[in-house]
Amino acid sequence: MSSAEKSTPAARRGPAPATGIARHMGGQPTEKSMDFKGSSRRLFARMRPEKARVVAVLLLGLVSVALTVVGPKVLGHATDLIFSGVVGAQMPGGTTRDQALERLRHDGHGNVADVLSGVDFTPGQGIDFDAVGTVLLWVLLIYVFASLFSLVQGRIITTAIQRTVFRLRQDVEEKLGRLPLSYFDKQQRGEVLSRATNDIDNVAQTLQQTLSQIMASVLTIVGVLAMMFWISWLLALVALVTVPVSVVVATAVGKRAQPQFVAQWASTGKLNAHIEEMYTGHSLVKVFGRQQESAEIFRRENEELYRAGFKAQFISGLIQPAMMFIGNLNYVLVAVVGGLRVASGSLSIGDVQAFIQYSRQFSQPLTQVASMANLVQSGVASAERVFELLDADEQSAEPDDARALGDVRGEVSFEKVSFRYEADKPLIEDLSLTVRPGQTVAIVGPTGAGKTTLVNLLMRFYEVGGGRIALDGVDIASLSREELRSHIGMVLQDTWLFGGTIAENIAYGAEGASTERIVAAAKATHVDRFVRTLPDGYDTVIDDEGSNVSVGEKQLITIARAFLAEPEILILDEATSSVDTRTEVLIQQAMAQLRSGRTSFVIAHRLSTIRDADVILVMEAGRIVEQGDHESLLAAGGAYARLYEAQFAQPVAEGA
Repeated sequence: MSSAEKSTPAARRGPAPATGIARHMGGQPTEKSMDFKGSSRRLFARMRPEKARVVAVLLLGLVSVALTVVGPKVLGHATDLIFSGVVGAQMPGGTTRDQALERLRHDGHGNVADVLSGVDFTPGQGIDFDAVGTVLLWVLLIYVFASLFSLVQGRIITTAIQRTVFRLRQDVEEKLGRLPLSYFDKQQRGEVLSRATNDIDNVAQTLQQTLSQIMASVLTIVGVLAMMFWISWLLALVALVTVPVSVVVATAVGKRAQPQFVAQWASTGKLNAHIEEMYTGHSLVKVFGRQQESAEIFRRENEELYRAGFKAQFISGLIQPAMMFIGNLNYVLVAVVGGLRVASGSLSIGDVQAFIQYSRQFSQPLTQVASMANLVQSGVASAERVFELLDADEQSAEPDDARALGDVRGEVSFEKVSFRYEADKPLIEDLSLTVRPGQTVAIVGPTGAGKTTLVNLLMRFYEVGGGRIALDGVDIASLSREELRSHIGMVLQDTWLFGGTIAENIAYGAEGASTERIVAAAKATHVDRFVRTLPDGYDTVIDDEGSNVSVGEKQLITIARAFLAEPEILILDEATSSVDTRTEVLIQQAMAQLRSGRTSFVIAHRLSTIRDADVILVMEAGRIVEQGDHESLLAAGGAYARLYEAQFAQPVAEGA
């Protein structure tokens, strides 16, 4: 729909700098604060179909973490064996352990005796390398199996995450198909694309990089904490002293970082929208010499993204060094208290060694979880933008008892139809019109009169605000949109082609059409004459912008597409506006053949193209002010006559 036809100022199309000067003059809009908890819960709720895989991941993670946690304790036993062997080799044989300790105290080495009281040694015996080897073998097996379980866990969680994101992309694709035309009129194309691509990709990366790690970290914290209390409840309490400090620091920094991540992804969407507009309309930008202005807008948007991204990453990046500092404090406390416990004989050196490893293992997952805060916040910010798209108001639901039309004659009735884009700005009021089967109805009038709006209501791109539109006496609101549109062919002023061959583009509206039918339609609409000049003919591949064919040739291809579809009703919205005069004559002849026996609506500004229409409607401000054929309307000397005179009087005067 032409934006000029609408009264809503929200629509933005083409390369006009809607993202730049106009917005910057009005000030930067304030970003809505983010519901982090709600969006996080909603994101994880999307993994419910993968419940079995998630449970398997938890079980595998539990086993893997349990083995990893047991490792330092077993390794500490090897240290005790080595130390016991070293001590035993230095003690005279033939005595018991208690006798050796008592002799040390008698010789004035009471502190040494206290330390060795926690060591299980045998005087006169050195290191038992067989026992040490057995322990080390067990340690090796423990870590090998822990790694294997972790590998399997990673594969399963990857599958679960990718399947979840796959469904999310599907939901977004289906949602885009259910959104009304008004949504896209109010959203920049680049912004919508950014949500459907960049934001979903960011969600996928966030889940992939953080979910398994967070699960492993939580299980590690629980397992390590249990082992720490088993070895020494006192040292465990010392290690826990720094946890509240870590939580406070991570929470405080996270709250400051989250709004910056929201701003970062919002700025990404705006920058993408501007780039998409500029590159789509790059020819127009150059024609009007707006490259400098476009570059300046890009610089501003890029600067916004840089500032938001820098603040988000810098603030969130403070968490990891802060947590590392707190972890080092924890390490010092454990080492000091553990040393004192060894000196008193309450703990063995192997136990202290294991505990120091556990203290590292305890602080490391806390640091990892905290350092992933930036990824989590960024991913949830993107998730919220995707959920906003999924929550957008959809077009009205299809009727449960939708009817099928069968054979369509093509009678169209507008019965007291009313419509407005905005509640306080009426556009069409109490419009009634009946078009008999096979008639060609031309709709003319000044820009903004409601011409395109009229046919968009017939296509149910928008729903009527009052009255009804009937096709063969059946209210189109009682039909499914697919059923209704299957009987209507539409050729717009703005052509649309997709990446593929010319033959595929022509056959787009008639799935399974034979080559003979495609060529016949091309010949009837004069596409064949220029296709034959191309090296690959109908197999010539064109991109979605159709950059390797001219504007007029693109329009001819879209007309051939409608011709091949053979609809019962035709809508031609300035369909010949982009072709030259000679081609226009040829197209008019082809359209006369195509319209034969079909109801046709022709929106035209060039009145020379609609002289042979059965009925000409003259619209002004959403109302039909005149109707009749070309001759009768000219004779009436009304609005149509004034339009006709405005178009042809000046050329005639210049020719005289």
